[in-house]
Amino acid sequence: MNIVHVVPRIDQEAAGPSYSVPRLCQALAARGHDVELSCIAGRGGIPGVRLDLHPEWPVMRRFEVSTSLARALRRKASEVDFVHNHSLWSMVNIAAGWVVPGRRAKLMTSPRGTLSAWALRRSRHVKRLLRPLQWRALERADLLHATSDMEFQEIRSLRLKAPVVVVPNGIDIPSAAQASTASDKRTLLFLSRIHPKKGIDRLLQAWKMLQDVHRDWHMRIVGRGEPEHVDAVRALAATLRVERVDFPGPAYGDDRSREYQTADLFVLPSHSENFGMVVAEALAHACPVVVTTGTPWEDVARNNCGWWIHHDVASLTAALDTALRTPSADLKEMGRRGRSWMEADFSWESVAEKMEAAYAWILANNAGTPPDCVKVGG
Repeated sequence: MNIVHVVPRIDQEAAGPSYSVPRLCQALAARGHDVELSCIAGRGGIPGVRLDLHPEWPVMRRFEVSTSLARALRRKASEVDFVHNHSLWSMVNIAAGWVVPGRRAKLMTSPRGTLSAWALRRSRHVKRLLRPLQWRALERADLLHATSDMEFQEIRSLRLKAPVVVVPNGIDIPSAAQASTASDKRTLLFLSRIHPKKGIDRLLQAWKMLQDVHRDWHMRIVGRGEPEHVDAVRALAATLRVERVDFPGPAYGDDRSREYQTADLFVLPSHSENFGMVVAEALAHACPVVVTTGTPWEDVARNNCGWWIHHDVASLTAALDTALRTPSADLKEMGRRGRSWMEADFSWESVAEKMEAAYAWILANNAGTPPDCVKVGG
């Protein structure tokens, strides 16, 4: 198959699509497909994948407008088999939804968390302005993609009727030597964007109630964010007078891996996640997790590698108290179970195989029984 992937940008190391979209492209290319990634900002090369970069307008940068990308995509849509459009609410994504339908290529759209109730409430004025354009683009997709059953339900709740392929993001599994190597100093790790949706305010409130009980633990809040929000989080920490909390900034590459390796427990108290790549990263590094019901990670409890809890301060405090009391050996065993789960179900080879099956079914005009990963009805 000839496949063109479209995403606004892949130049932000802390953003999930900057990792997951290129890795999906690479995994599909490894299966013998001709793959191109088109965007307005990128960094580095992607083995086996053509990177097609286009300039964006120097004005109205919030909307990420690129007439060059739109023209190129219109031409390619008459030549390739599939256009896979990642994310929403950017003119890059809206252009894909308008210029592809009616041409040779089939169109698939991955909302990537942008249709959750929490996400739709953010930047409401901009989204109200773009909604007529964006909704027409969504409704014309031949196939939609959800990274979890939770995101599938969000898509159907908005009365979008196209078939949905439910396939998680993949994860690169580190070598066994790179898995958790926790020391005598016990560490609770938050690693993600420092953003209002991540629930760091509730995490700090929970830590305030636990810090005197668990004096052998300290917490690291690792990540980047808009300066004003980072300042607000630090100010809240000072107001609450929390102790043993570090804000080291963002971590990338080997430094990011070391954060997981040296942590005893990972926490992500998000209001909303369509997937939550950092949860998979933590588990792949054999680090058990505490995550909220705003994330689609209910299976951490079924696999006995973490806690999946209600999103409120009381529930977070109670779960963290239980986790911090858990003996180190038991936490390590939970981490090993999480790593085994990631190896079995979240490899990029498995993800690419399922995505390939969904593409092929759509290209055959939905003939025959759909693949197991594709949901046609509600």
